[in-house]
Amino acid sequence: MPATAKLPVEATFPGTAEWLLTDGAGGYACGSVDDLVRRRYHGLWIVRPAGSARRRMVVAGFDERLLDAQQLERGPVTHLMHAHWRDLAGPSAPAAAITFVHRPLPSWTFTSGERQLERTVALRRAGPDRPACLLVRWRNPGAVAVRALVRPLLGWCDADHLPPADERFVGTVQARGASWGVRPNDSLPTLWLTADGVAAFRGEPAWYRGFVYAIDRDRGYDHVGDRWSPGGLELDLGPGCDAVVAFALGEPVDGPAIAFADVAVAAERAAAAVGAAAEPWLERLAQGADDFLYRADGGRLGVLAGFPWFGEWGRDVFLALPGLTLARGRPELCAEVLRGALPFLRGGLLPNIYGRAVADSHYGSCDAALWFALAVQRYADAGGDRELVRSTLVPALAGIAAAYQRGTELGLAVDGDGLLQAGRSDLNATWMDARTAQGPVTPRAGLPVEIQALWYALLAFLAEHDAATWQPHRDRCGSAFVRAFWLPDGGKGGHLADRVHDGRADRSVRPNMLVAAALPRAPWTVAQRAAVVAVAARELVTPRGLRTLAPGDPAYRGRYEGHTEQRDAAYHQGTVWPWLAGFYVEAALAGAAKKQRAAVQAELRAWLAGMAPELDRAGIDHISEVFDGDPPQRPGGTFAQAWNTGELLRAHRLCSEAGR
Repeated sequence: MPATAKLPVEATFPGTAEWLLTDGAGGYACGSVDDLVRRRYHGLWIVRPAGSARRRMVVAGFDERLLDAQQLERGPVTHLMHAHWRDLAGPSAPAAAITFVHRPLPSWTFTSGERQLERTVALRRAGPDRPACLLVRWRNPGAVAVRALVRPLLGWCDADHLPPADERFVGTVQARGASWGVRPNDSLPTLWLTADGVAAFRGEPAWYRGFVYAIDRDRGYDHVGDRWSPGGLELDLGPGCDAVVAFALGEPVDGPAIAFADVAVAAERAAAAVGAAAEPWLERLAQGADDFLYRADGGRLGVLAGFPWFGEWGRDVFLALPGLTLARGRPELCAEVLRGALPFLRGGLLPNIYGRAVADSHYGSCDAALWFALAVQRYADAGGDRELVRSTLVPALAGIAAAYQRGTELGLAVDGDGLLQAGRSDLNATWMDARTAQGPVTPRAGLPVEIQALWYALLAFLAEHDAATWQPHRDRCGSAFVRAFWLPDGGKGGHLADRVHDGRADRSVRPNMLVAAALPRAPWTVAQRAAVVAVAARELVTPRGLRTLAPGDPAYRGRYEGHTEQRDAAYHQGTVWPWLAGFYVEAALAGAAKKQRAAVQAELRAWLAGMAPELDRAGIDHISEVFDGDPPQRPGGTFAQAWNTGELLRAHRLCSEAGR
């Protein structure tokens, strides 16, 4: 790193804040700043194995102990593991002070008297000629020599589950120079530990039983699990010395220290870019966008919906994609994701949840293909490859539109007015898809407003390429859309119905109307767009995004908390979603008169910048999935969500472009 590079000043994170690293192949590492494991998903390497759409917890953590290298026989042992054990009222804290630094890489320094140990974690991202791997460096920053005893704690399980101890695990260790391989049963690949530095490995298999995962407990899930250790590393570290250990599946890593140095250089550049940025929060958000991009089997570029538990979800992919790519000046990435989705088209639908192929993907979303169509429009409008648009993407969109006109799964069919019916009463196939034991929480069968907006935009885009075929459909749909959905308010404005079902308009004030008011291909006047924005600003806008229901509605729930049923009952009934900020900003700019535009732009930029503190609060460099509808808007759900990052980046770009 150049000597003049500026590193950002570290924020003071709460101990519960969660850090994230990703490996570019669908795997990741995450945990808490204070090193306490609070979720089943907290671990140092959660892997998406080749040939699988599901992740496995491989390296869950470490049991680290620190000794004075000069007094090994009689000196005290300092236990560094932070854990909450079953039958204990609270966590057992390490016998050392802990300091945490997030940049350039997550690093913890443990201090006990004169003895110190620093642990730094890195993931090497997968590339065409190399697999992903976990790299951990232990360094002695102190003045006295130490010995570190490190037991890797392995999960060897589906990341979503907490299976009990399996006494059939085999603890045989295969030695290959400074590499040691373990394979507890024949169904698992060999995990290799390779060390650079003064290190040895002693095979002593043991189960660690009764870890309590407090966040899982509070969310109403099973929350006690076990981890297996094959043995321990012994690291002798003189003052200023270090040892790097690589963890890899299949084959050992050649040169762990060199691999770590390569990752560290890239991390230092990224940290320096944050320090040099005019708006550091925006640079952090932009860098975090790369966490969601990954290579699936065969090299297909995809988008992961969120961490720590979401995989590749179609609706989330195409909502997030323009912001993750186009807003960062990376149209080639957008094009690659769009092309990669085409083989998954089936009867006009795209998967809600991607598998390895069509056969094991889940087609439960009525709108994934419509969000795909919108992403294509945004790619084309941003000056994307015209030949790709003309020869490949437009025909795909025409196929989607034709399938809807014929009628397809999930109750999708075009009615006599040209509007798009979506779903049945027993299905929640839009993004407001929460269910409890009583059924859909937010019934949206019939004609949901954002589905009509996306459908009209698709027809309008196709009409630009084949007016003779598609313009009549666009015009009929547009007239019916305005007629059925516009709800005037006694001359003082109005807003859009959330849905129309059996001829009745649902007057609930929800943010779905903003999708309709925001899209450039829409049948609304500037005044109508402005009226929708005014209602949203009064009823839905919060410092962290938009509520899913106006507080005055009898169905409103202001707190997102409790067990699964309680959370699902609030999920779309008042809970705040940050991604909706993108459509609010777009609609506000579209509805602003020319003489007001500069003031509106400044107000919107300030509102977006007000979300910056969230990058230090729950998920570092990320915005949580949801927030309470009521102040002070506590975060909830996942700590990193692709469409939040993408839409906030897109919203900021829209504000910047509006000022030119």
